Amino acid sequence: MLQKGYHKEIFRPECNPGFQSLHCIAHLDEDVGEALPYLNAVLGGFDYFKEPPTVTFKIHGKLITVYPRKIAVNALKDEEDAVKILDWLKREINDAWENRDTIEPSFASSPRPVILEILKLLPKTNCRECGRPTCLVFSTLVADGAKGTDDCPRMDDQGREKLQAYLSRFRFE
Repeated sequence: MLQKGYHKEIFRPECNPGFQSLHCIAHLDEDVGEALPYLNAVLGGFDYFKEPPTVTFKIHGKLITVYPRKIAVNALKDEEDAVKILDWLKREINDAWENRDTIEPSFASSPRPVILEILKLLPKTNCRECGRPTCLVFSTLVADGAKGTDDCPRMDDQGREKLQAYLSRFRFE
């Protein structure tokens, strides 16, 4: 077992203390840096950096970044949510490390959808019916996985199919 324990800090973001969600920094008792390329291979990290070694995942609207000695998680409901995610990551880190002989390490980030390609597939009416001021803003949310093909009220079935086909080439979780 590589990762055994951690101690966590839970806080509201300083930039906007009125946010309802919480952030968490878990300070790891062990250095897990060597496991990060294996974890990236298994979970398909959104961003991977060799120096300093970090891997970021986008899971259920949360950004989770794993560093050699800490884990950062945003958009948490409460402390229980943090513990659940940290315990899951602990298992994933340890499983990836224990099975590293059978895993091809990955030092690459996942490919991402291009915002302008998404915009080309939208009706481009800037109708605001989706709750966003422009189709470009909506496109950025689709590229991040926060919005999907069903979230544009003006899009017809053919447009939805084209957008879904484009987005199917990318991994959002």
